[in-house]
Amino acid sequence: MIRLSLVIPTYNRSEQLMETLERVVDQRYDASKWECVIVDNNSSDDTRAKVEALIAEHKELNMSYVFEPKQGLSHARNAGIANSKGEIIAFIDDDEDIVLDLVRRYVELFDQHPEAMAAGGRIQPDYLSGKPKWMSHIVAKPISNPLYYGDYTKPFPRGTHPGGGNMAVRRSIFDKIGCFDTELGRSGDKLIGGEECDFFERMSKIGFPIYYVPRAMVYHRIGDEKLTEEYTSRLFYQVGVSQRIRAQRKKHGLCKAYISEIGKWGATLLLCLTYRPAQSRYLLKLRSGISKGLFGR
Repeated sequence: MIRLSLVIPTYNRSEQLMETLERVVDQRYDASKWECVIVDNNSSDDTRAKVEALIAEHKELNMSYVFEPKQGLSHARNAGIANSKGEIIAFIDDDEDIVLDLVRRYVELFDQHPEAMAAGGRIQPDYLSGKPKWMSHIVAKPISNPLYYGDYTKPFPRGTHPGGGNMAVRRSIFDKIGCFDTELGRSGDKLIGGEECDFFERMSKIGFPIYYVPRAMVYHRIGDEKLTEEYTSRLFYQVGVSQRIRAQRKKHGLCKAYISEIGKWGATLLLCLTYRPAQSRYLLKLRSGISKGLFGR
């Protein structure tokens, strides 16, 4: 029986993916009880050749390659769900280093907490060239998606949820509330997000418990390409676009989102008084980009 399926969507990052898979193949858990499903989201590089070579090298593991031609992270994750066998489906990204017992930690969590319907672990950013001086904990959220709620297993704090790069869900949940919304999520070089927020919001409305598992930890590698002016400008704007798409689906959602954004501007200006100049500049850049995307400018 396959207890857990580890799904890894990837797009044109074969070298980074291979680094991630180095830790995946060394997982300290019975190889017959878990599998790894690598979903190639229409890559044009040598992803397929490298993955198939690795699968041939590790025949002792349950590893499979899936090609998903529909562009988009949500399409890729949904393809991983459809092509997996585990009763638990975990998701990581192709630019992460996972702890060697991540699979075991998730299986143990669901065994010890039968009420848990989903879970998420700690995400620790790994800035490959060092953390920029302009980085603050608020600006880091959309860039490196750090996640830490302490050192003990517990339900996620109210109003929070797992990060997309480190989450696990019981398969039965997808039958009850559906999979990831394909109108949301990154697609190629487009930085639309929000699909995890939408999914876990649907779970929370029904009251399904979601647990935080700190020892199921990943290190999110952040290269210099994600710290440029051009990339961060596009990212912040698309965060706002994602918020607008989600808000439009709710009654009075846009109005509430606009009011919330105005309040966040007040908090931002107050924070700027306590930050270093470089941090304040990027905080204002973040807020400005999100506002432009949210208000459709």
